[in-house]
Amino acid sequence: MYREIGSSEILYILFAVRWTLLLALIAFVGGGILGLVLALMRTGETRALRAAAAFYFRINQGTPLLMQLFLVFFGLSMLGLDVPPMLAAAICFSLNAAAFLGETWRGCIQAIGRGQIEAAQAVGLSLLHVQRYVVLPQAARIALAPTVGCLVYIIKGTSLASLIGFVELTRAAHIVNNNTSKPFIVFGLVCLVYFSLCWPLSLLGAKLEKQSAR
Repeated sequence: MYREIGSSEILYILFAVRWTLLLALIAFVGGGILGLVLALMRTGETRALRAAAAFYFRINQGTPLLMQLFLVFFGLSMLGLDVPPMLAAAICFSLNAAAFLGETWRGCIQAIGRGQIEAAQAVGLSLLHVQRYVVLPQAARIALAPTVGCLVYIIKGTSLASLIGFVELTRAAHIVNNNTSKPFIVFGLVCLVYFSLCWPLSLLGAKLEKQSAR
């Protein structure tokens, strides 16, 4: 027996947004830390590190995120580890985000003129100081807009966590729809919520891109 959609069902969906945002934040921070390391490896002088980072990028960008999620969730379970869905999703999305953020930041780092690096080394700066004071501050300004775009990608990607039982926005919508059988209303509301989360970020990214171009 289905019931009508009421305020309790709508609030249940809206309250699930906090889990979507929390998962996206964890993935963005975790992916950002690992992504920066990978970007520095990819642009470094050591050939083995460059090759390792390139291999990581290709594996993550060349396989579906859903398959990666299943591998982490079910793979860890097969190893005897009782991993909660949120932890599995956080690990998977962080690793995936690291590939996209790292590749994005790699391009921004390489956009800095080689002449600036050579000039900094000529005045006696070490490789670490060159990265810290010359390359990374300039690359960070270039990277602002595409980084916001990656954040939008991460937020939308969190919907896949519903397939392993994590109750975020999409999973909450499935639960409400199963009780009400009103898919157009339920998933239409979810689309509006995702739009309200991602559209302002898209506008911010476009604004930052124009500022960077100037």
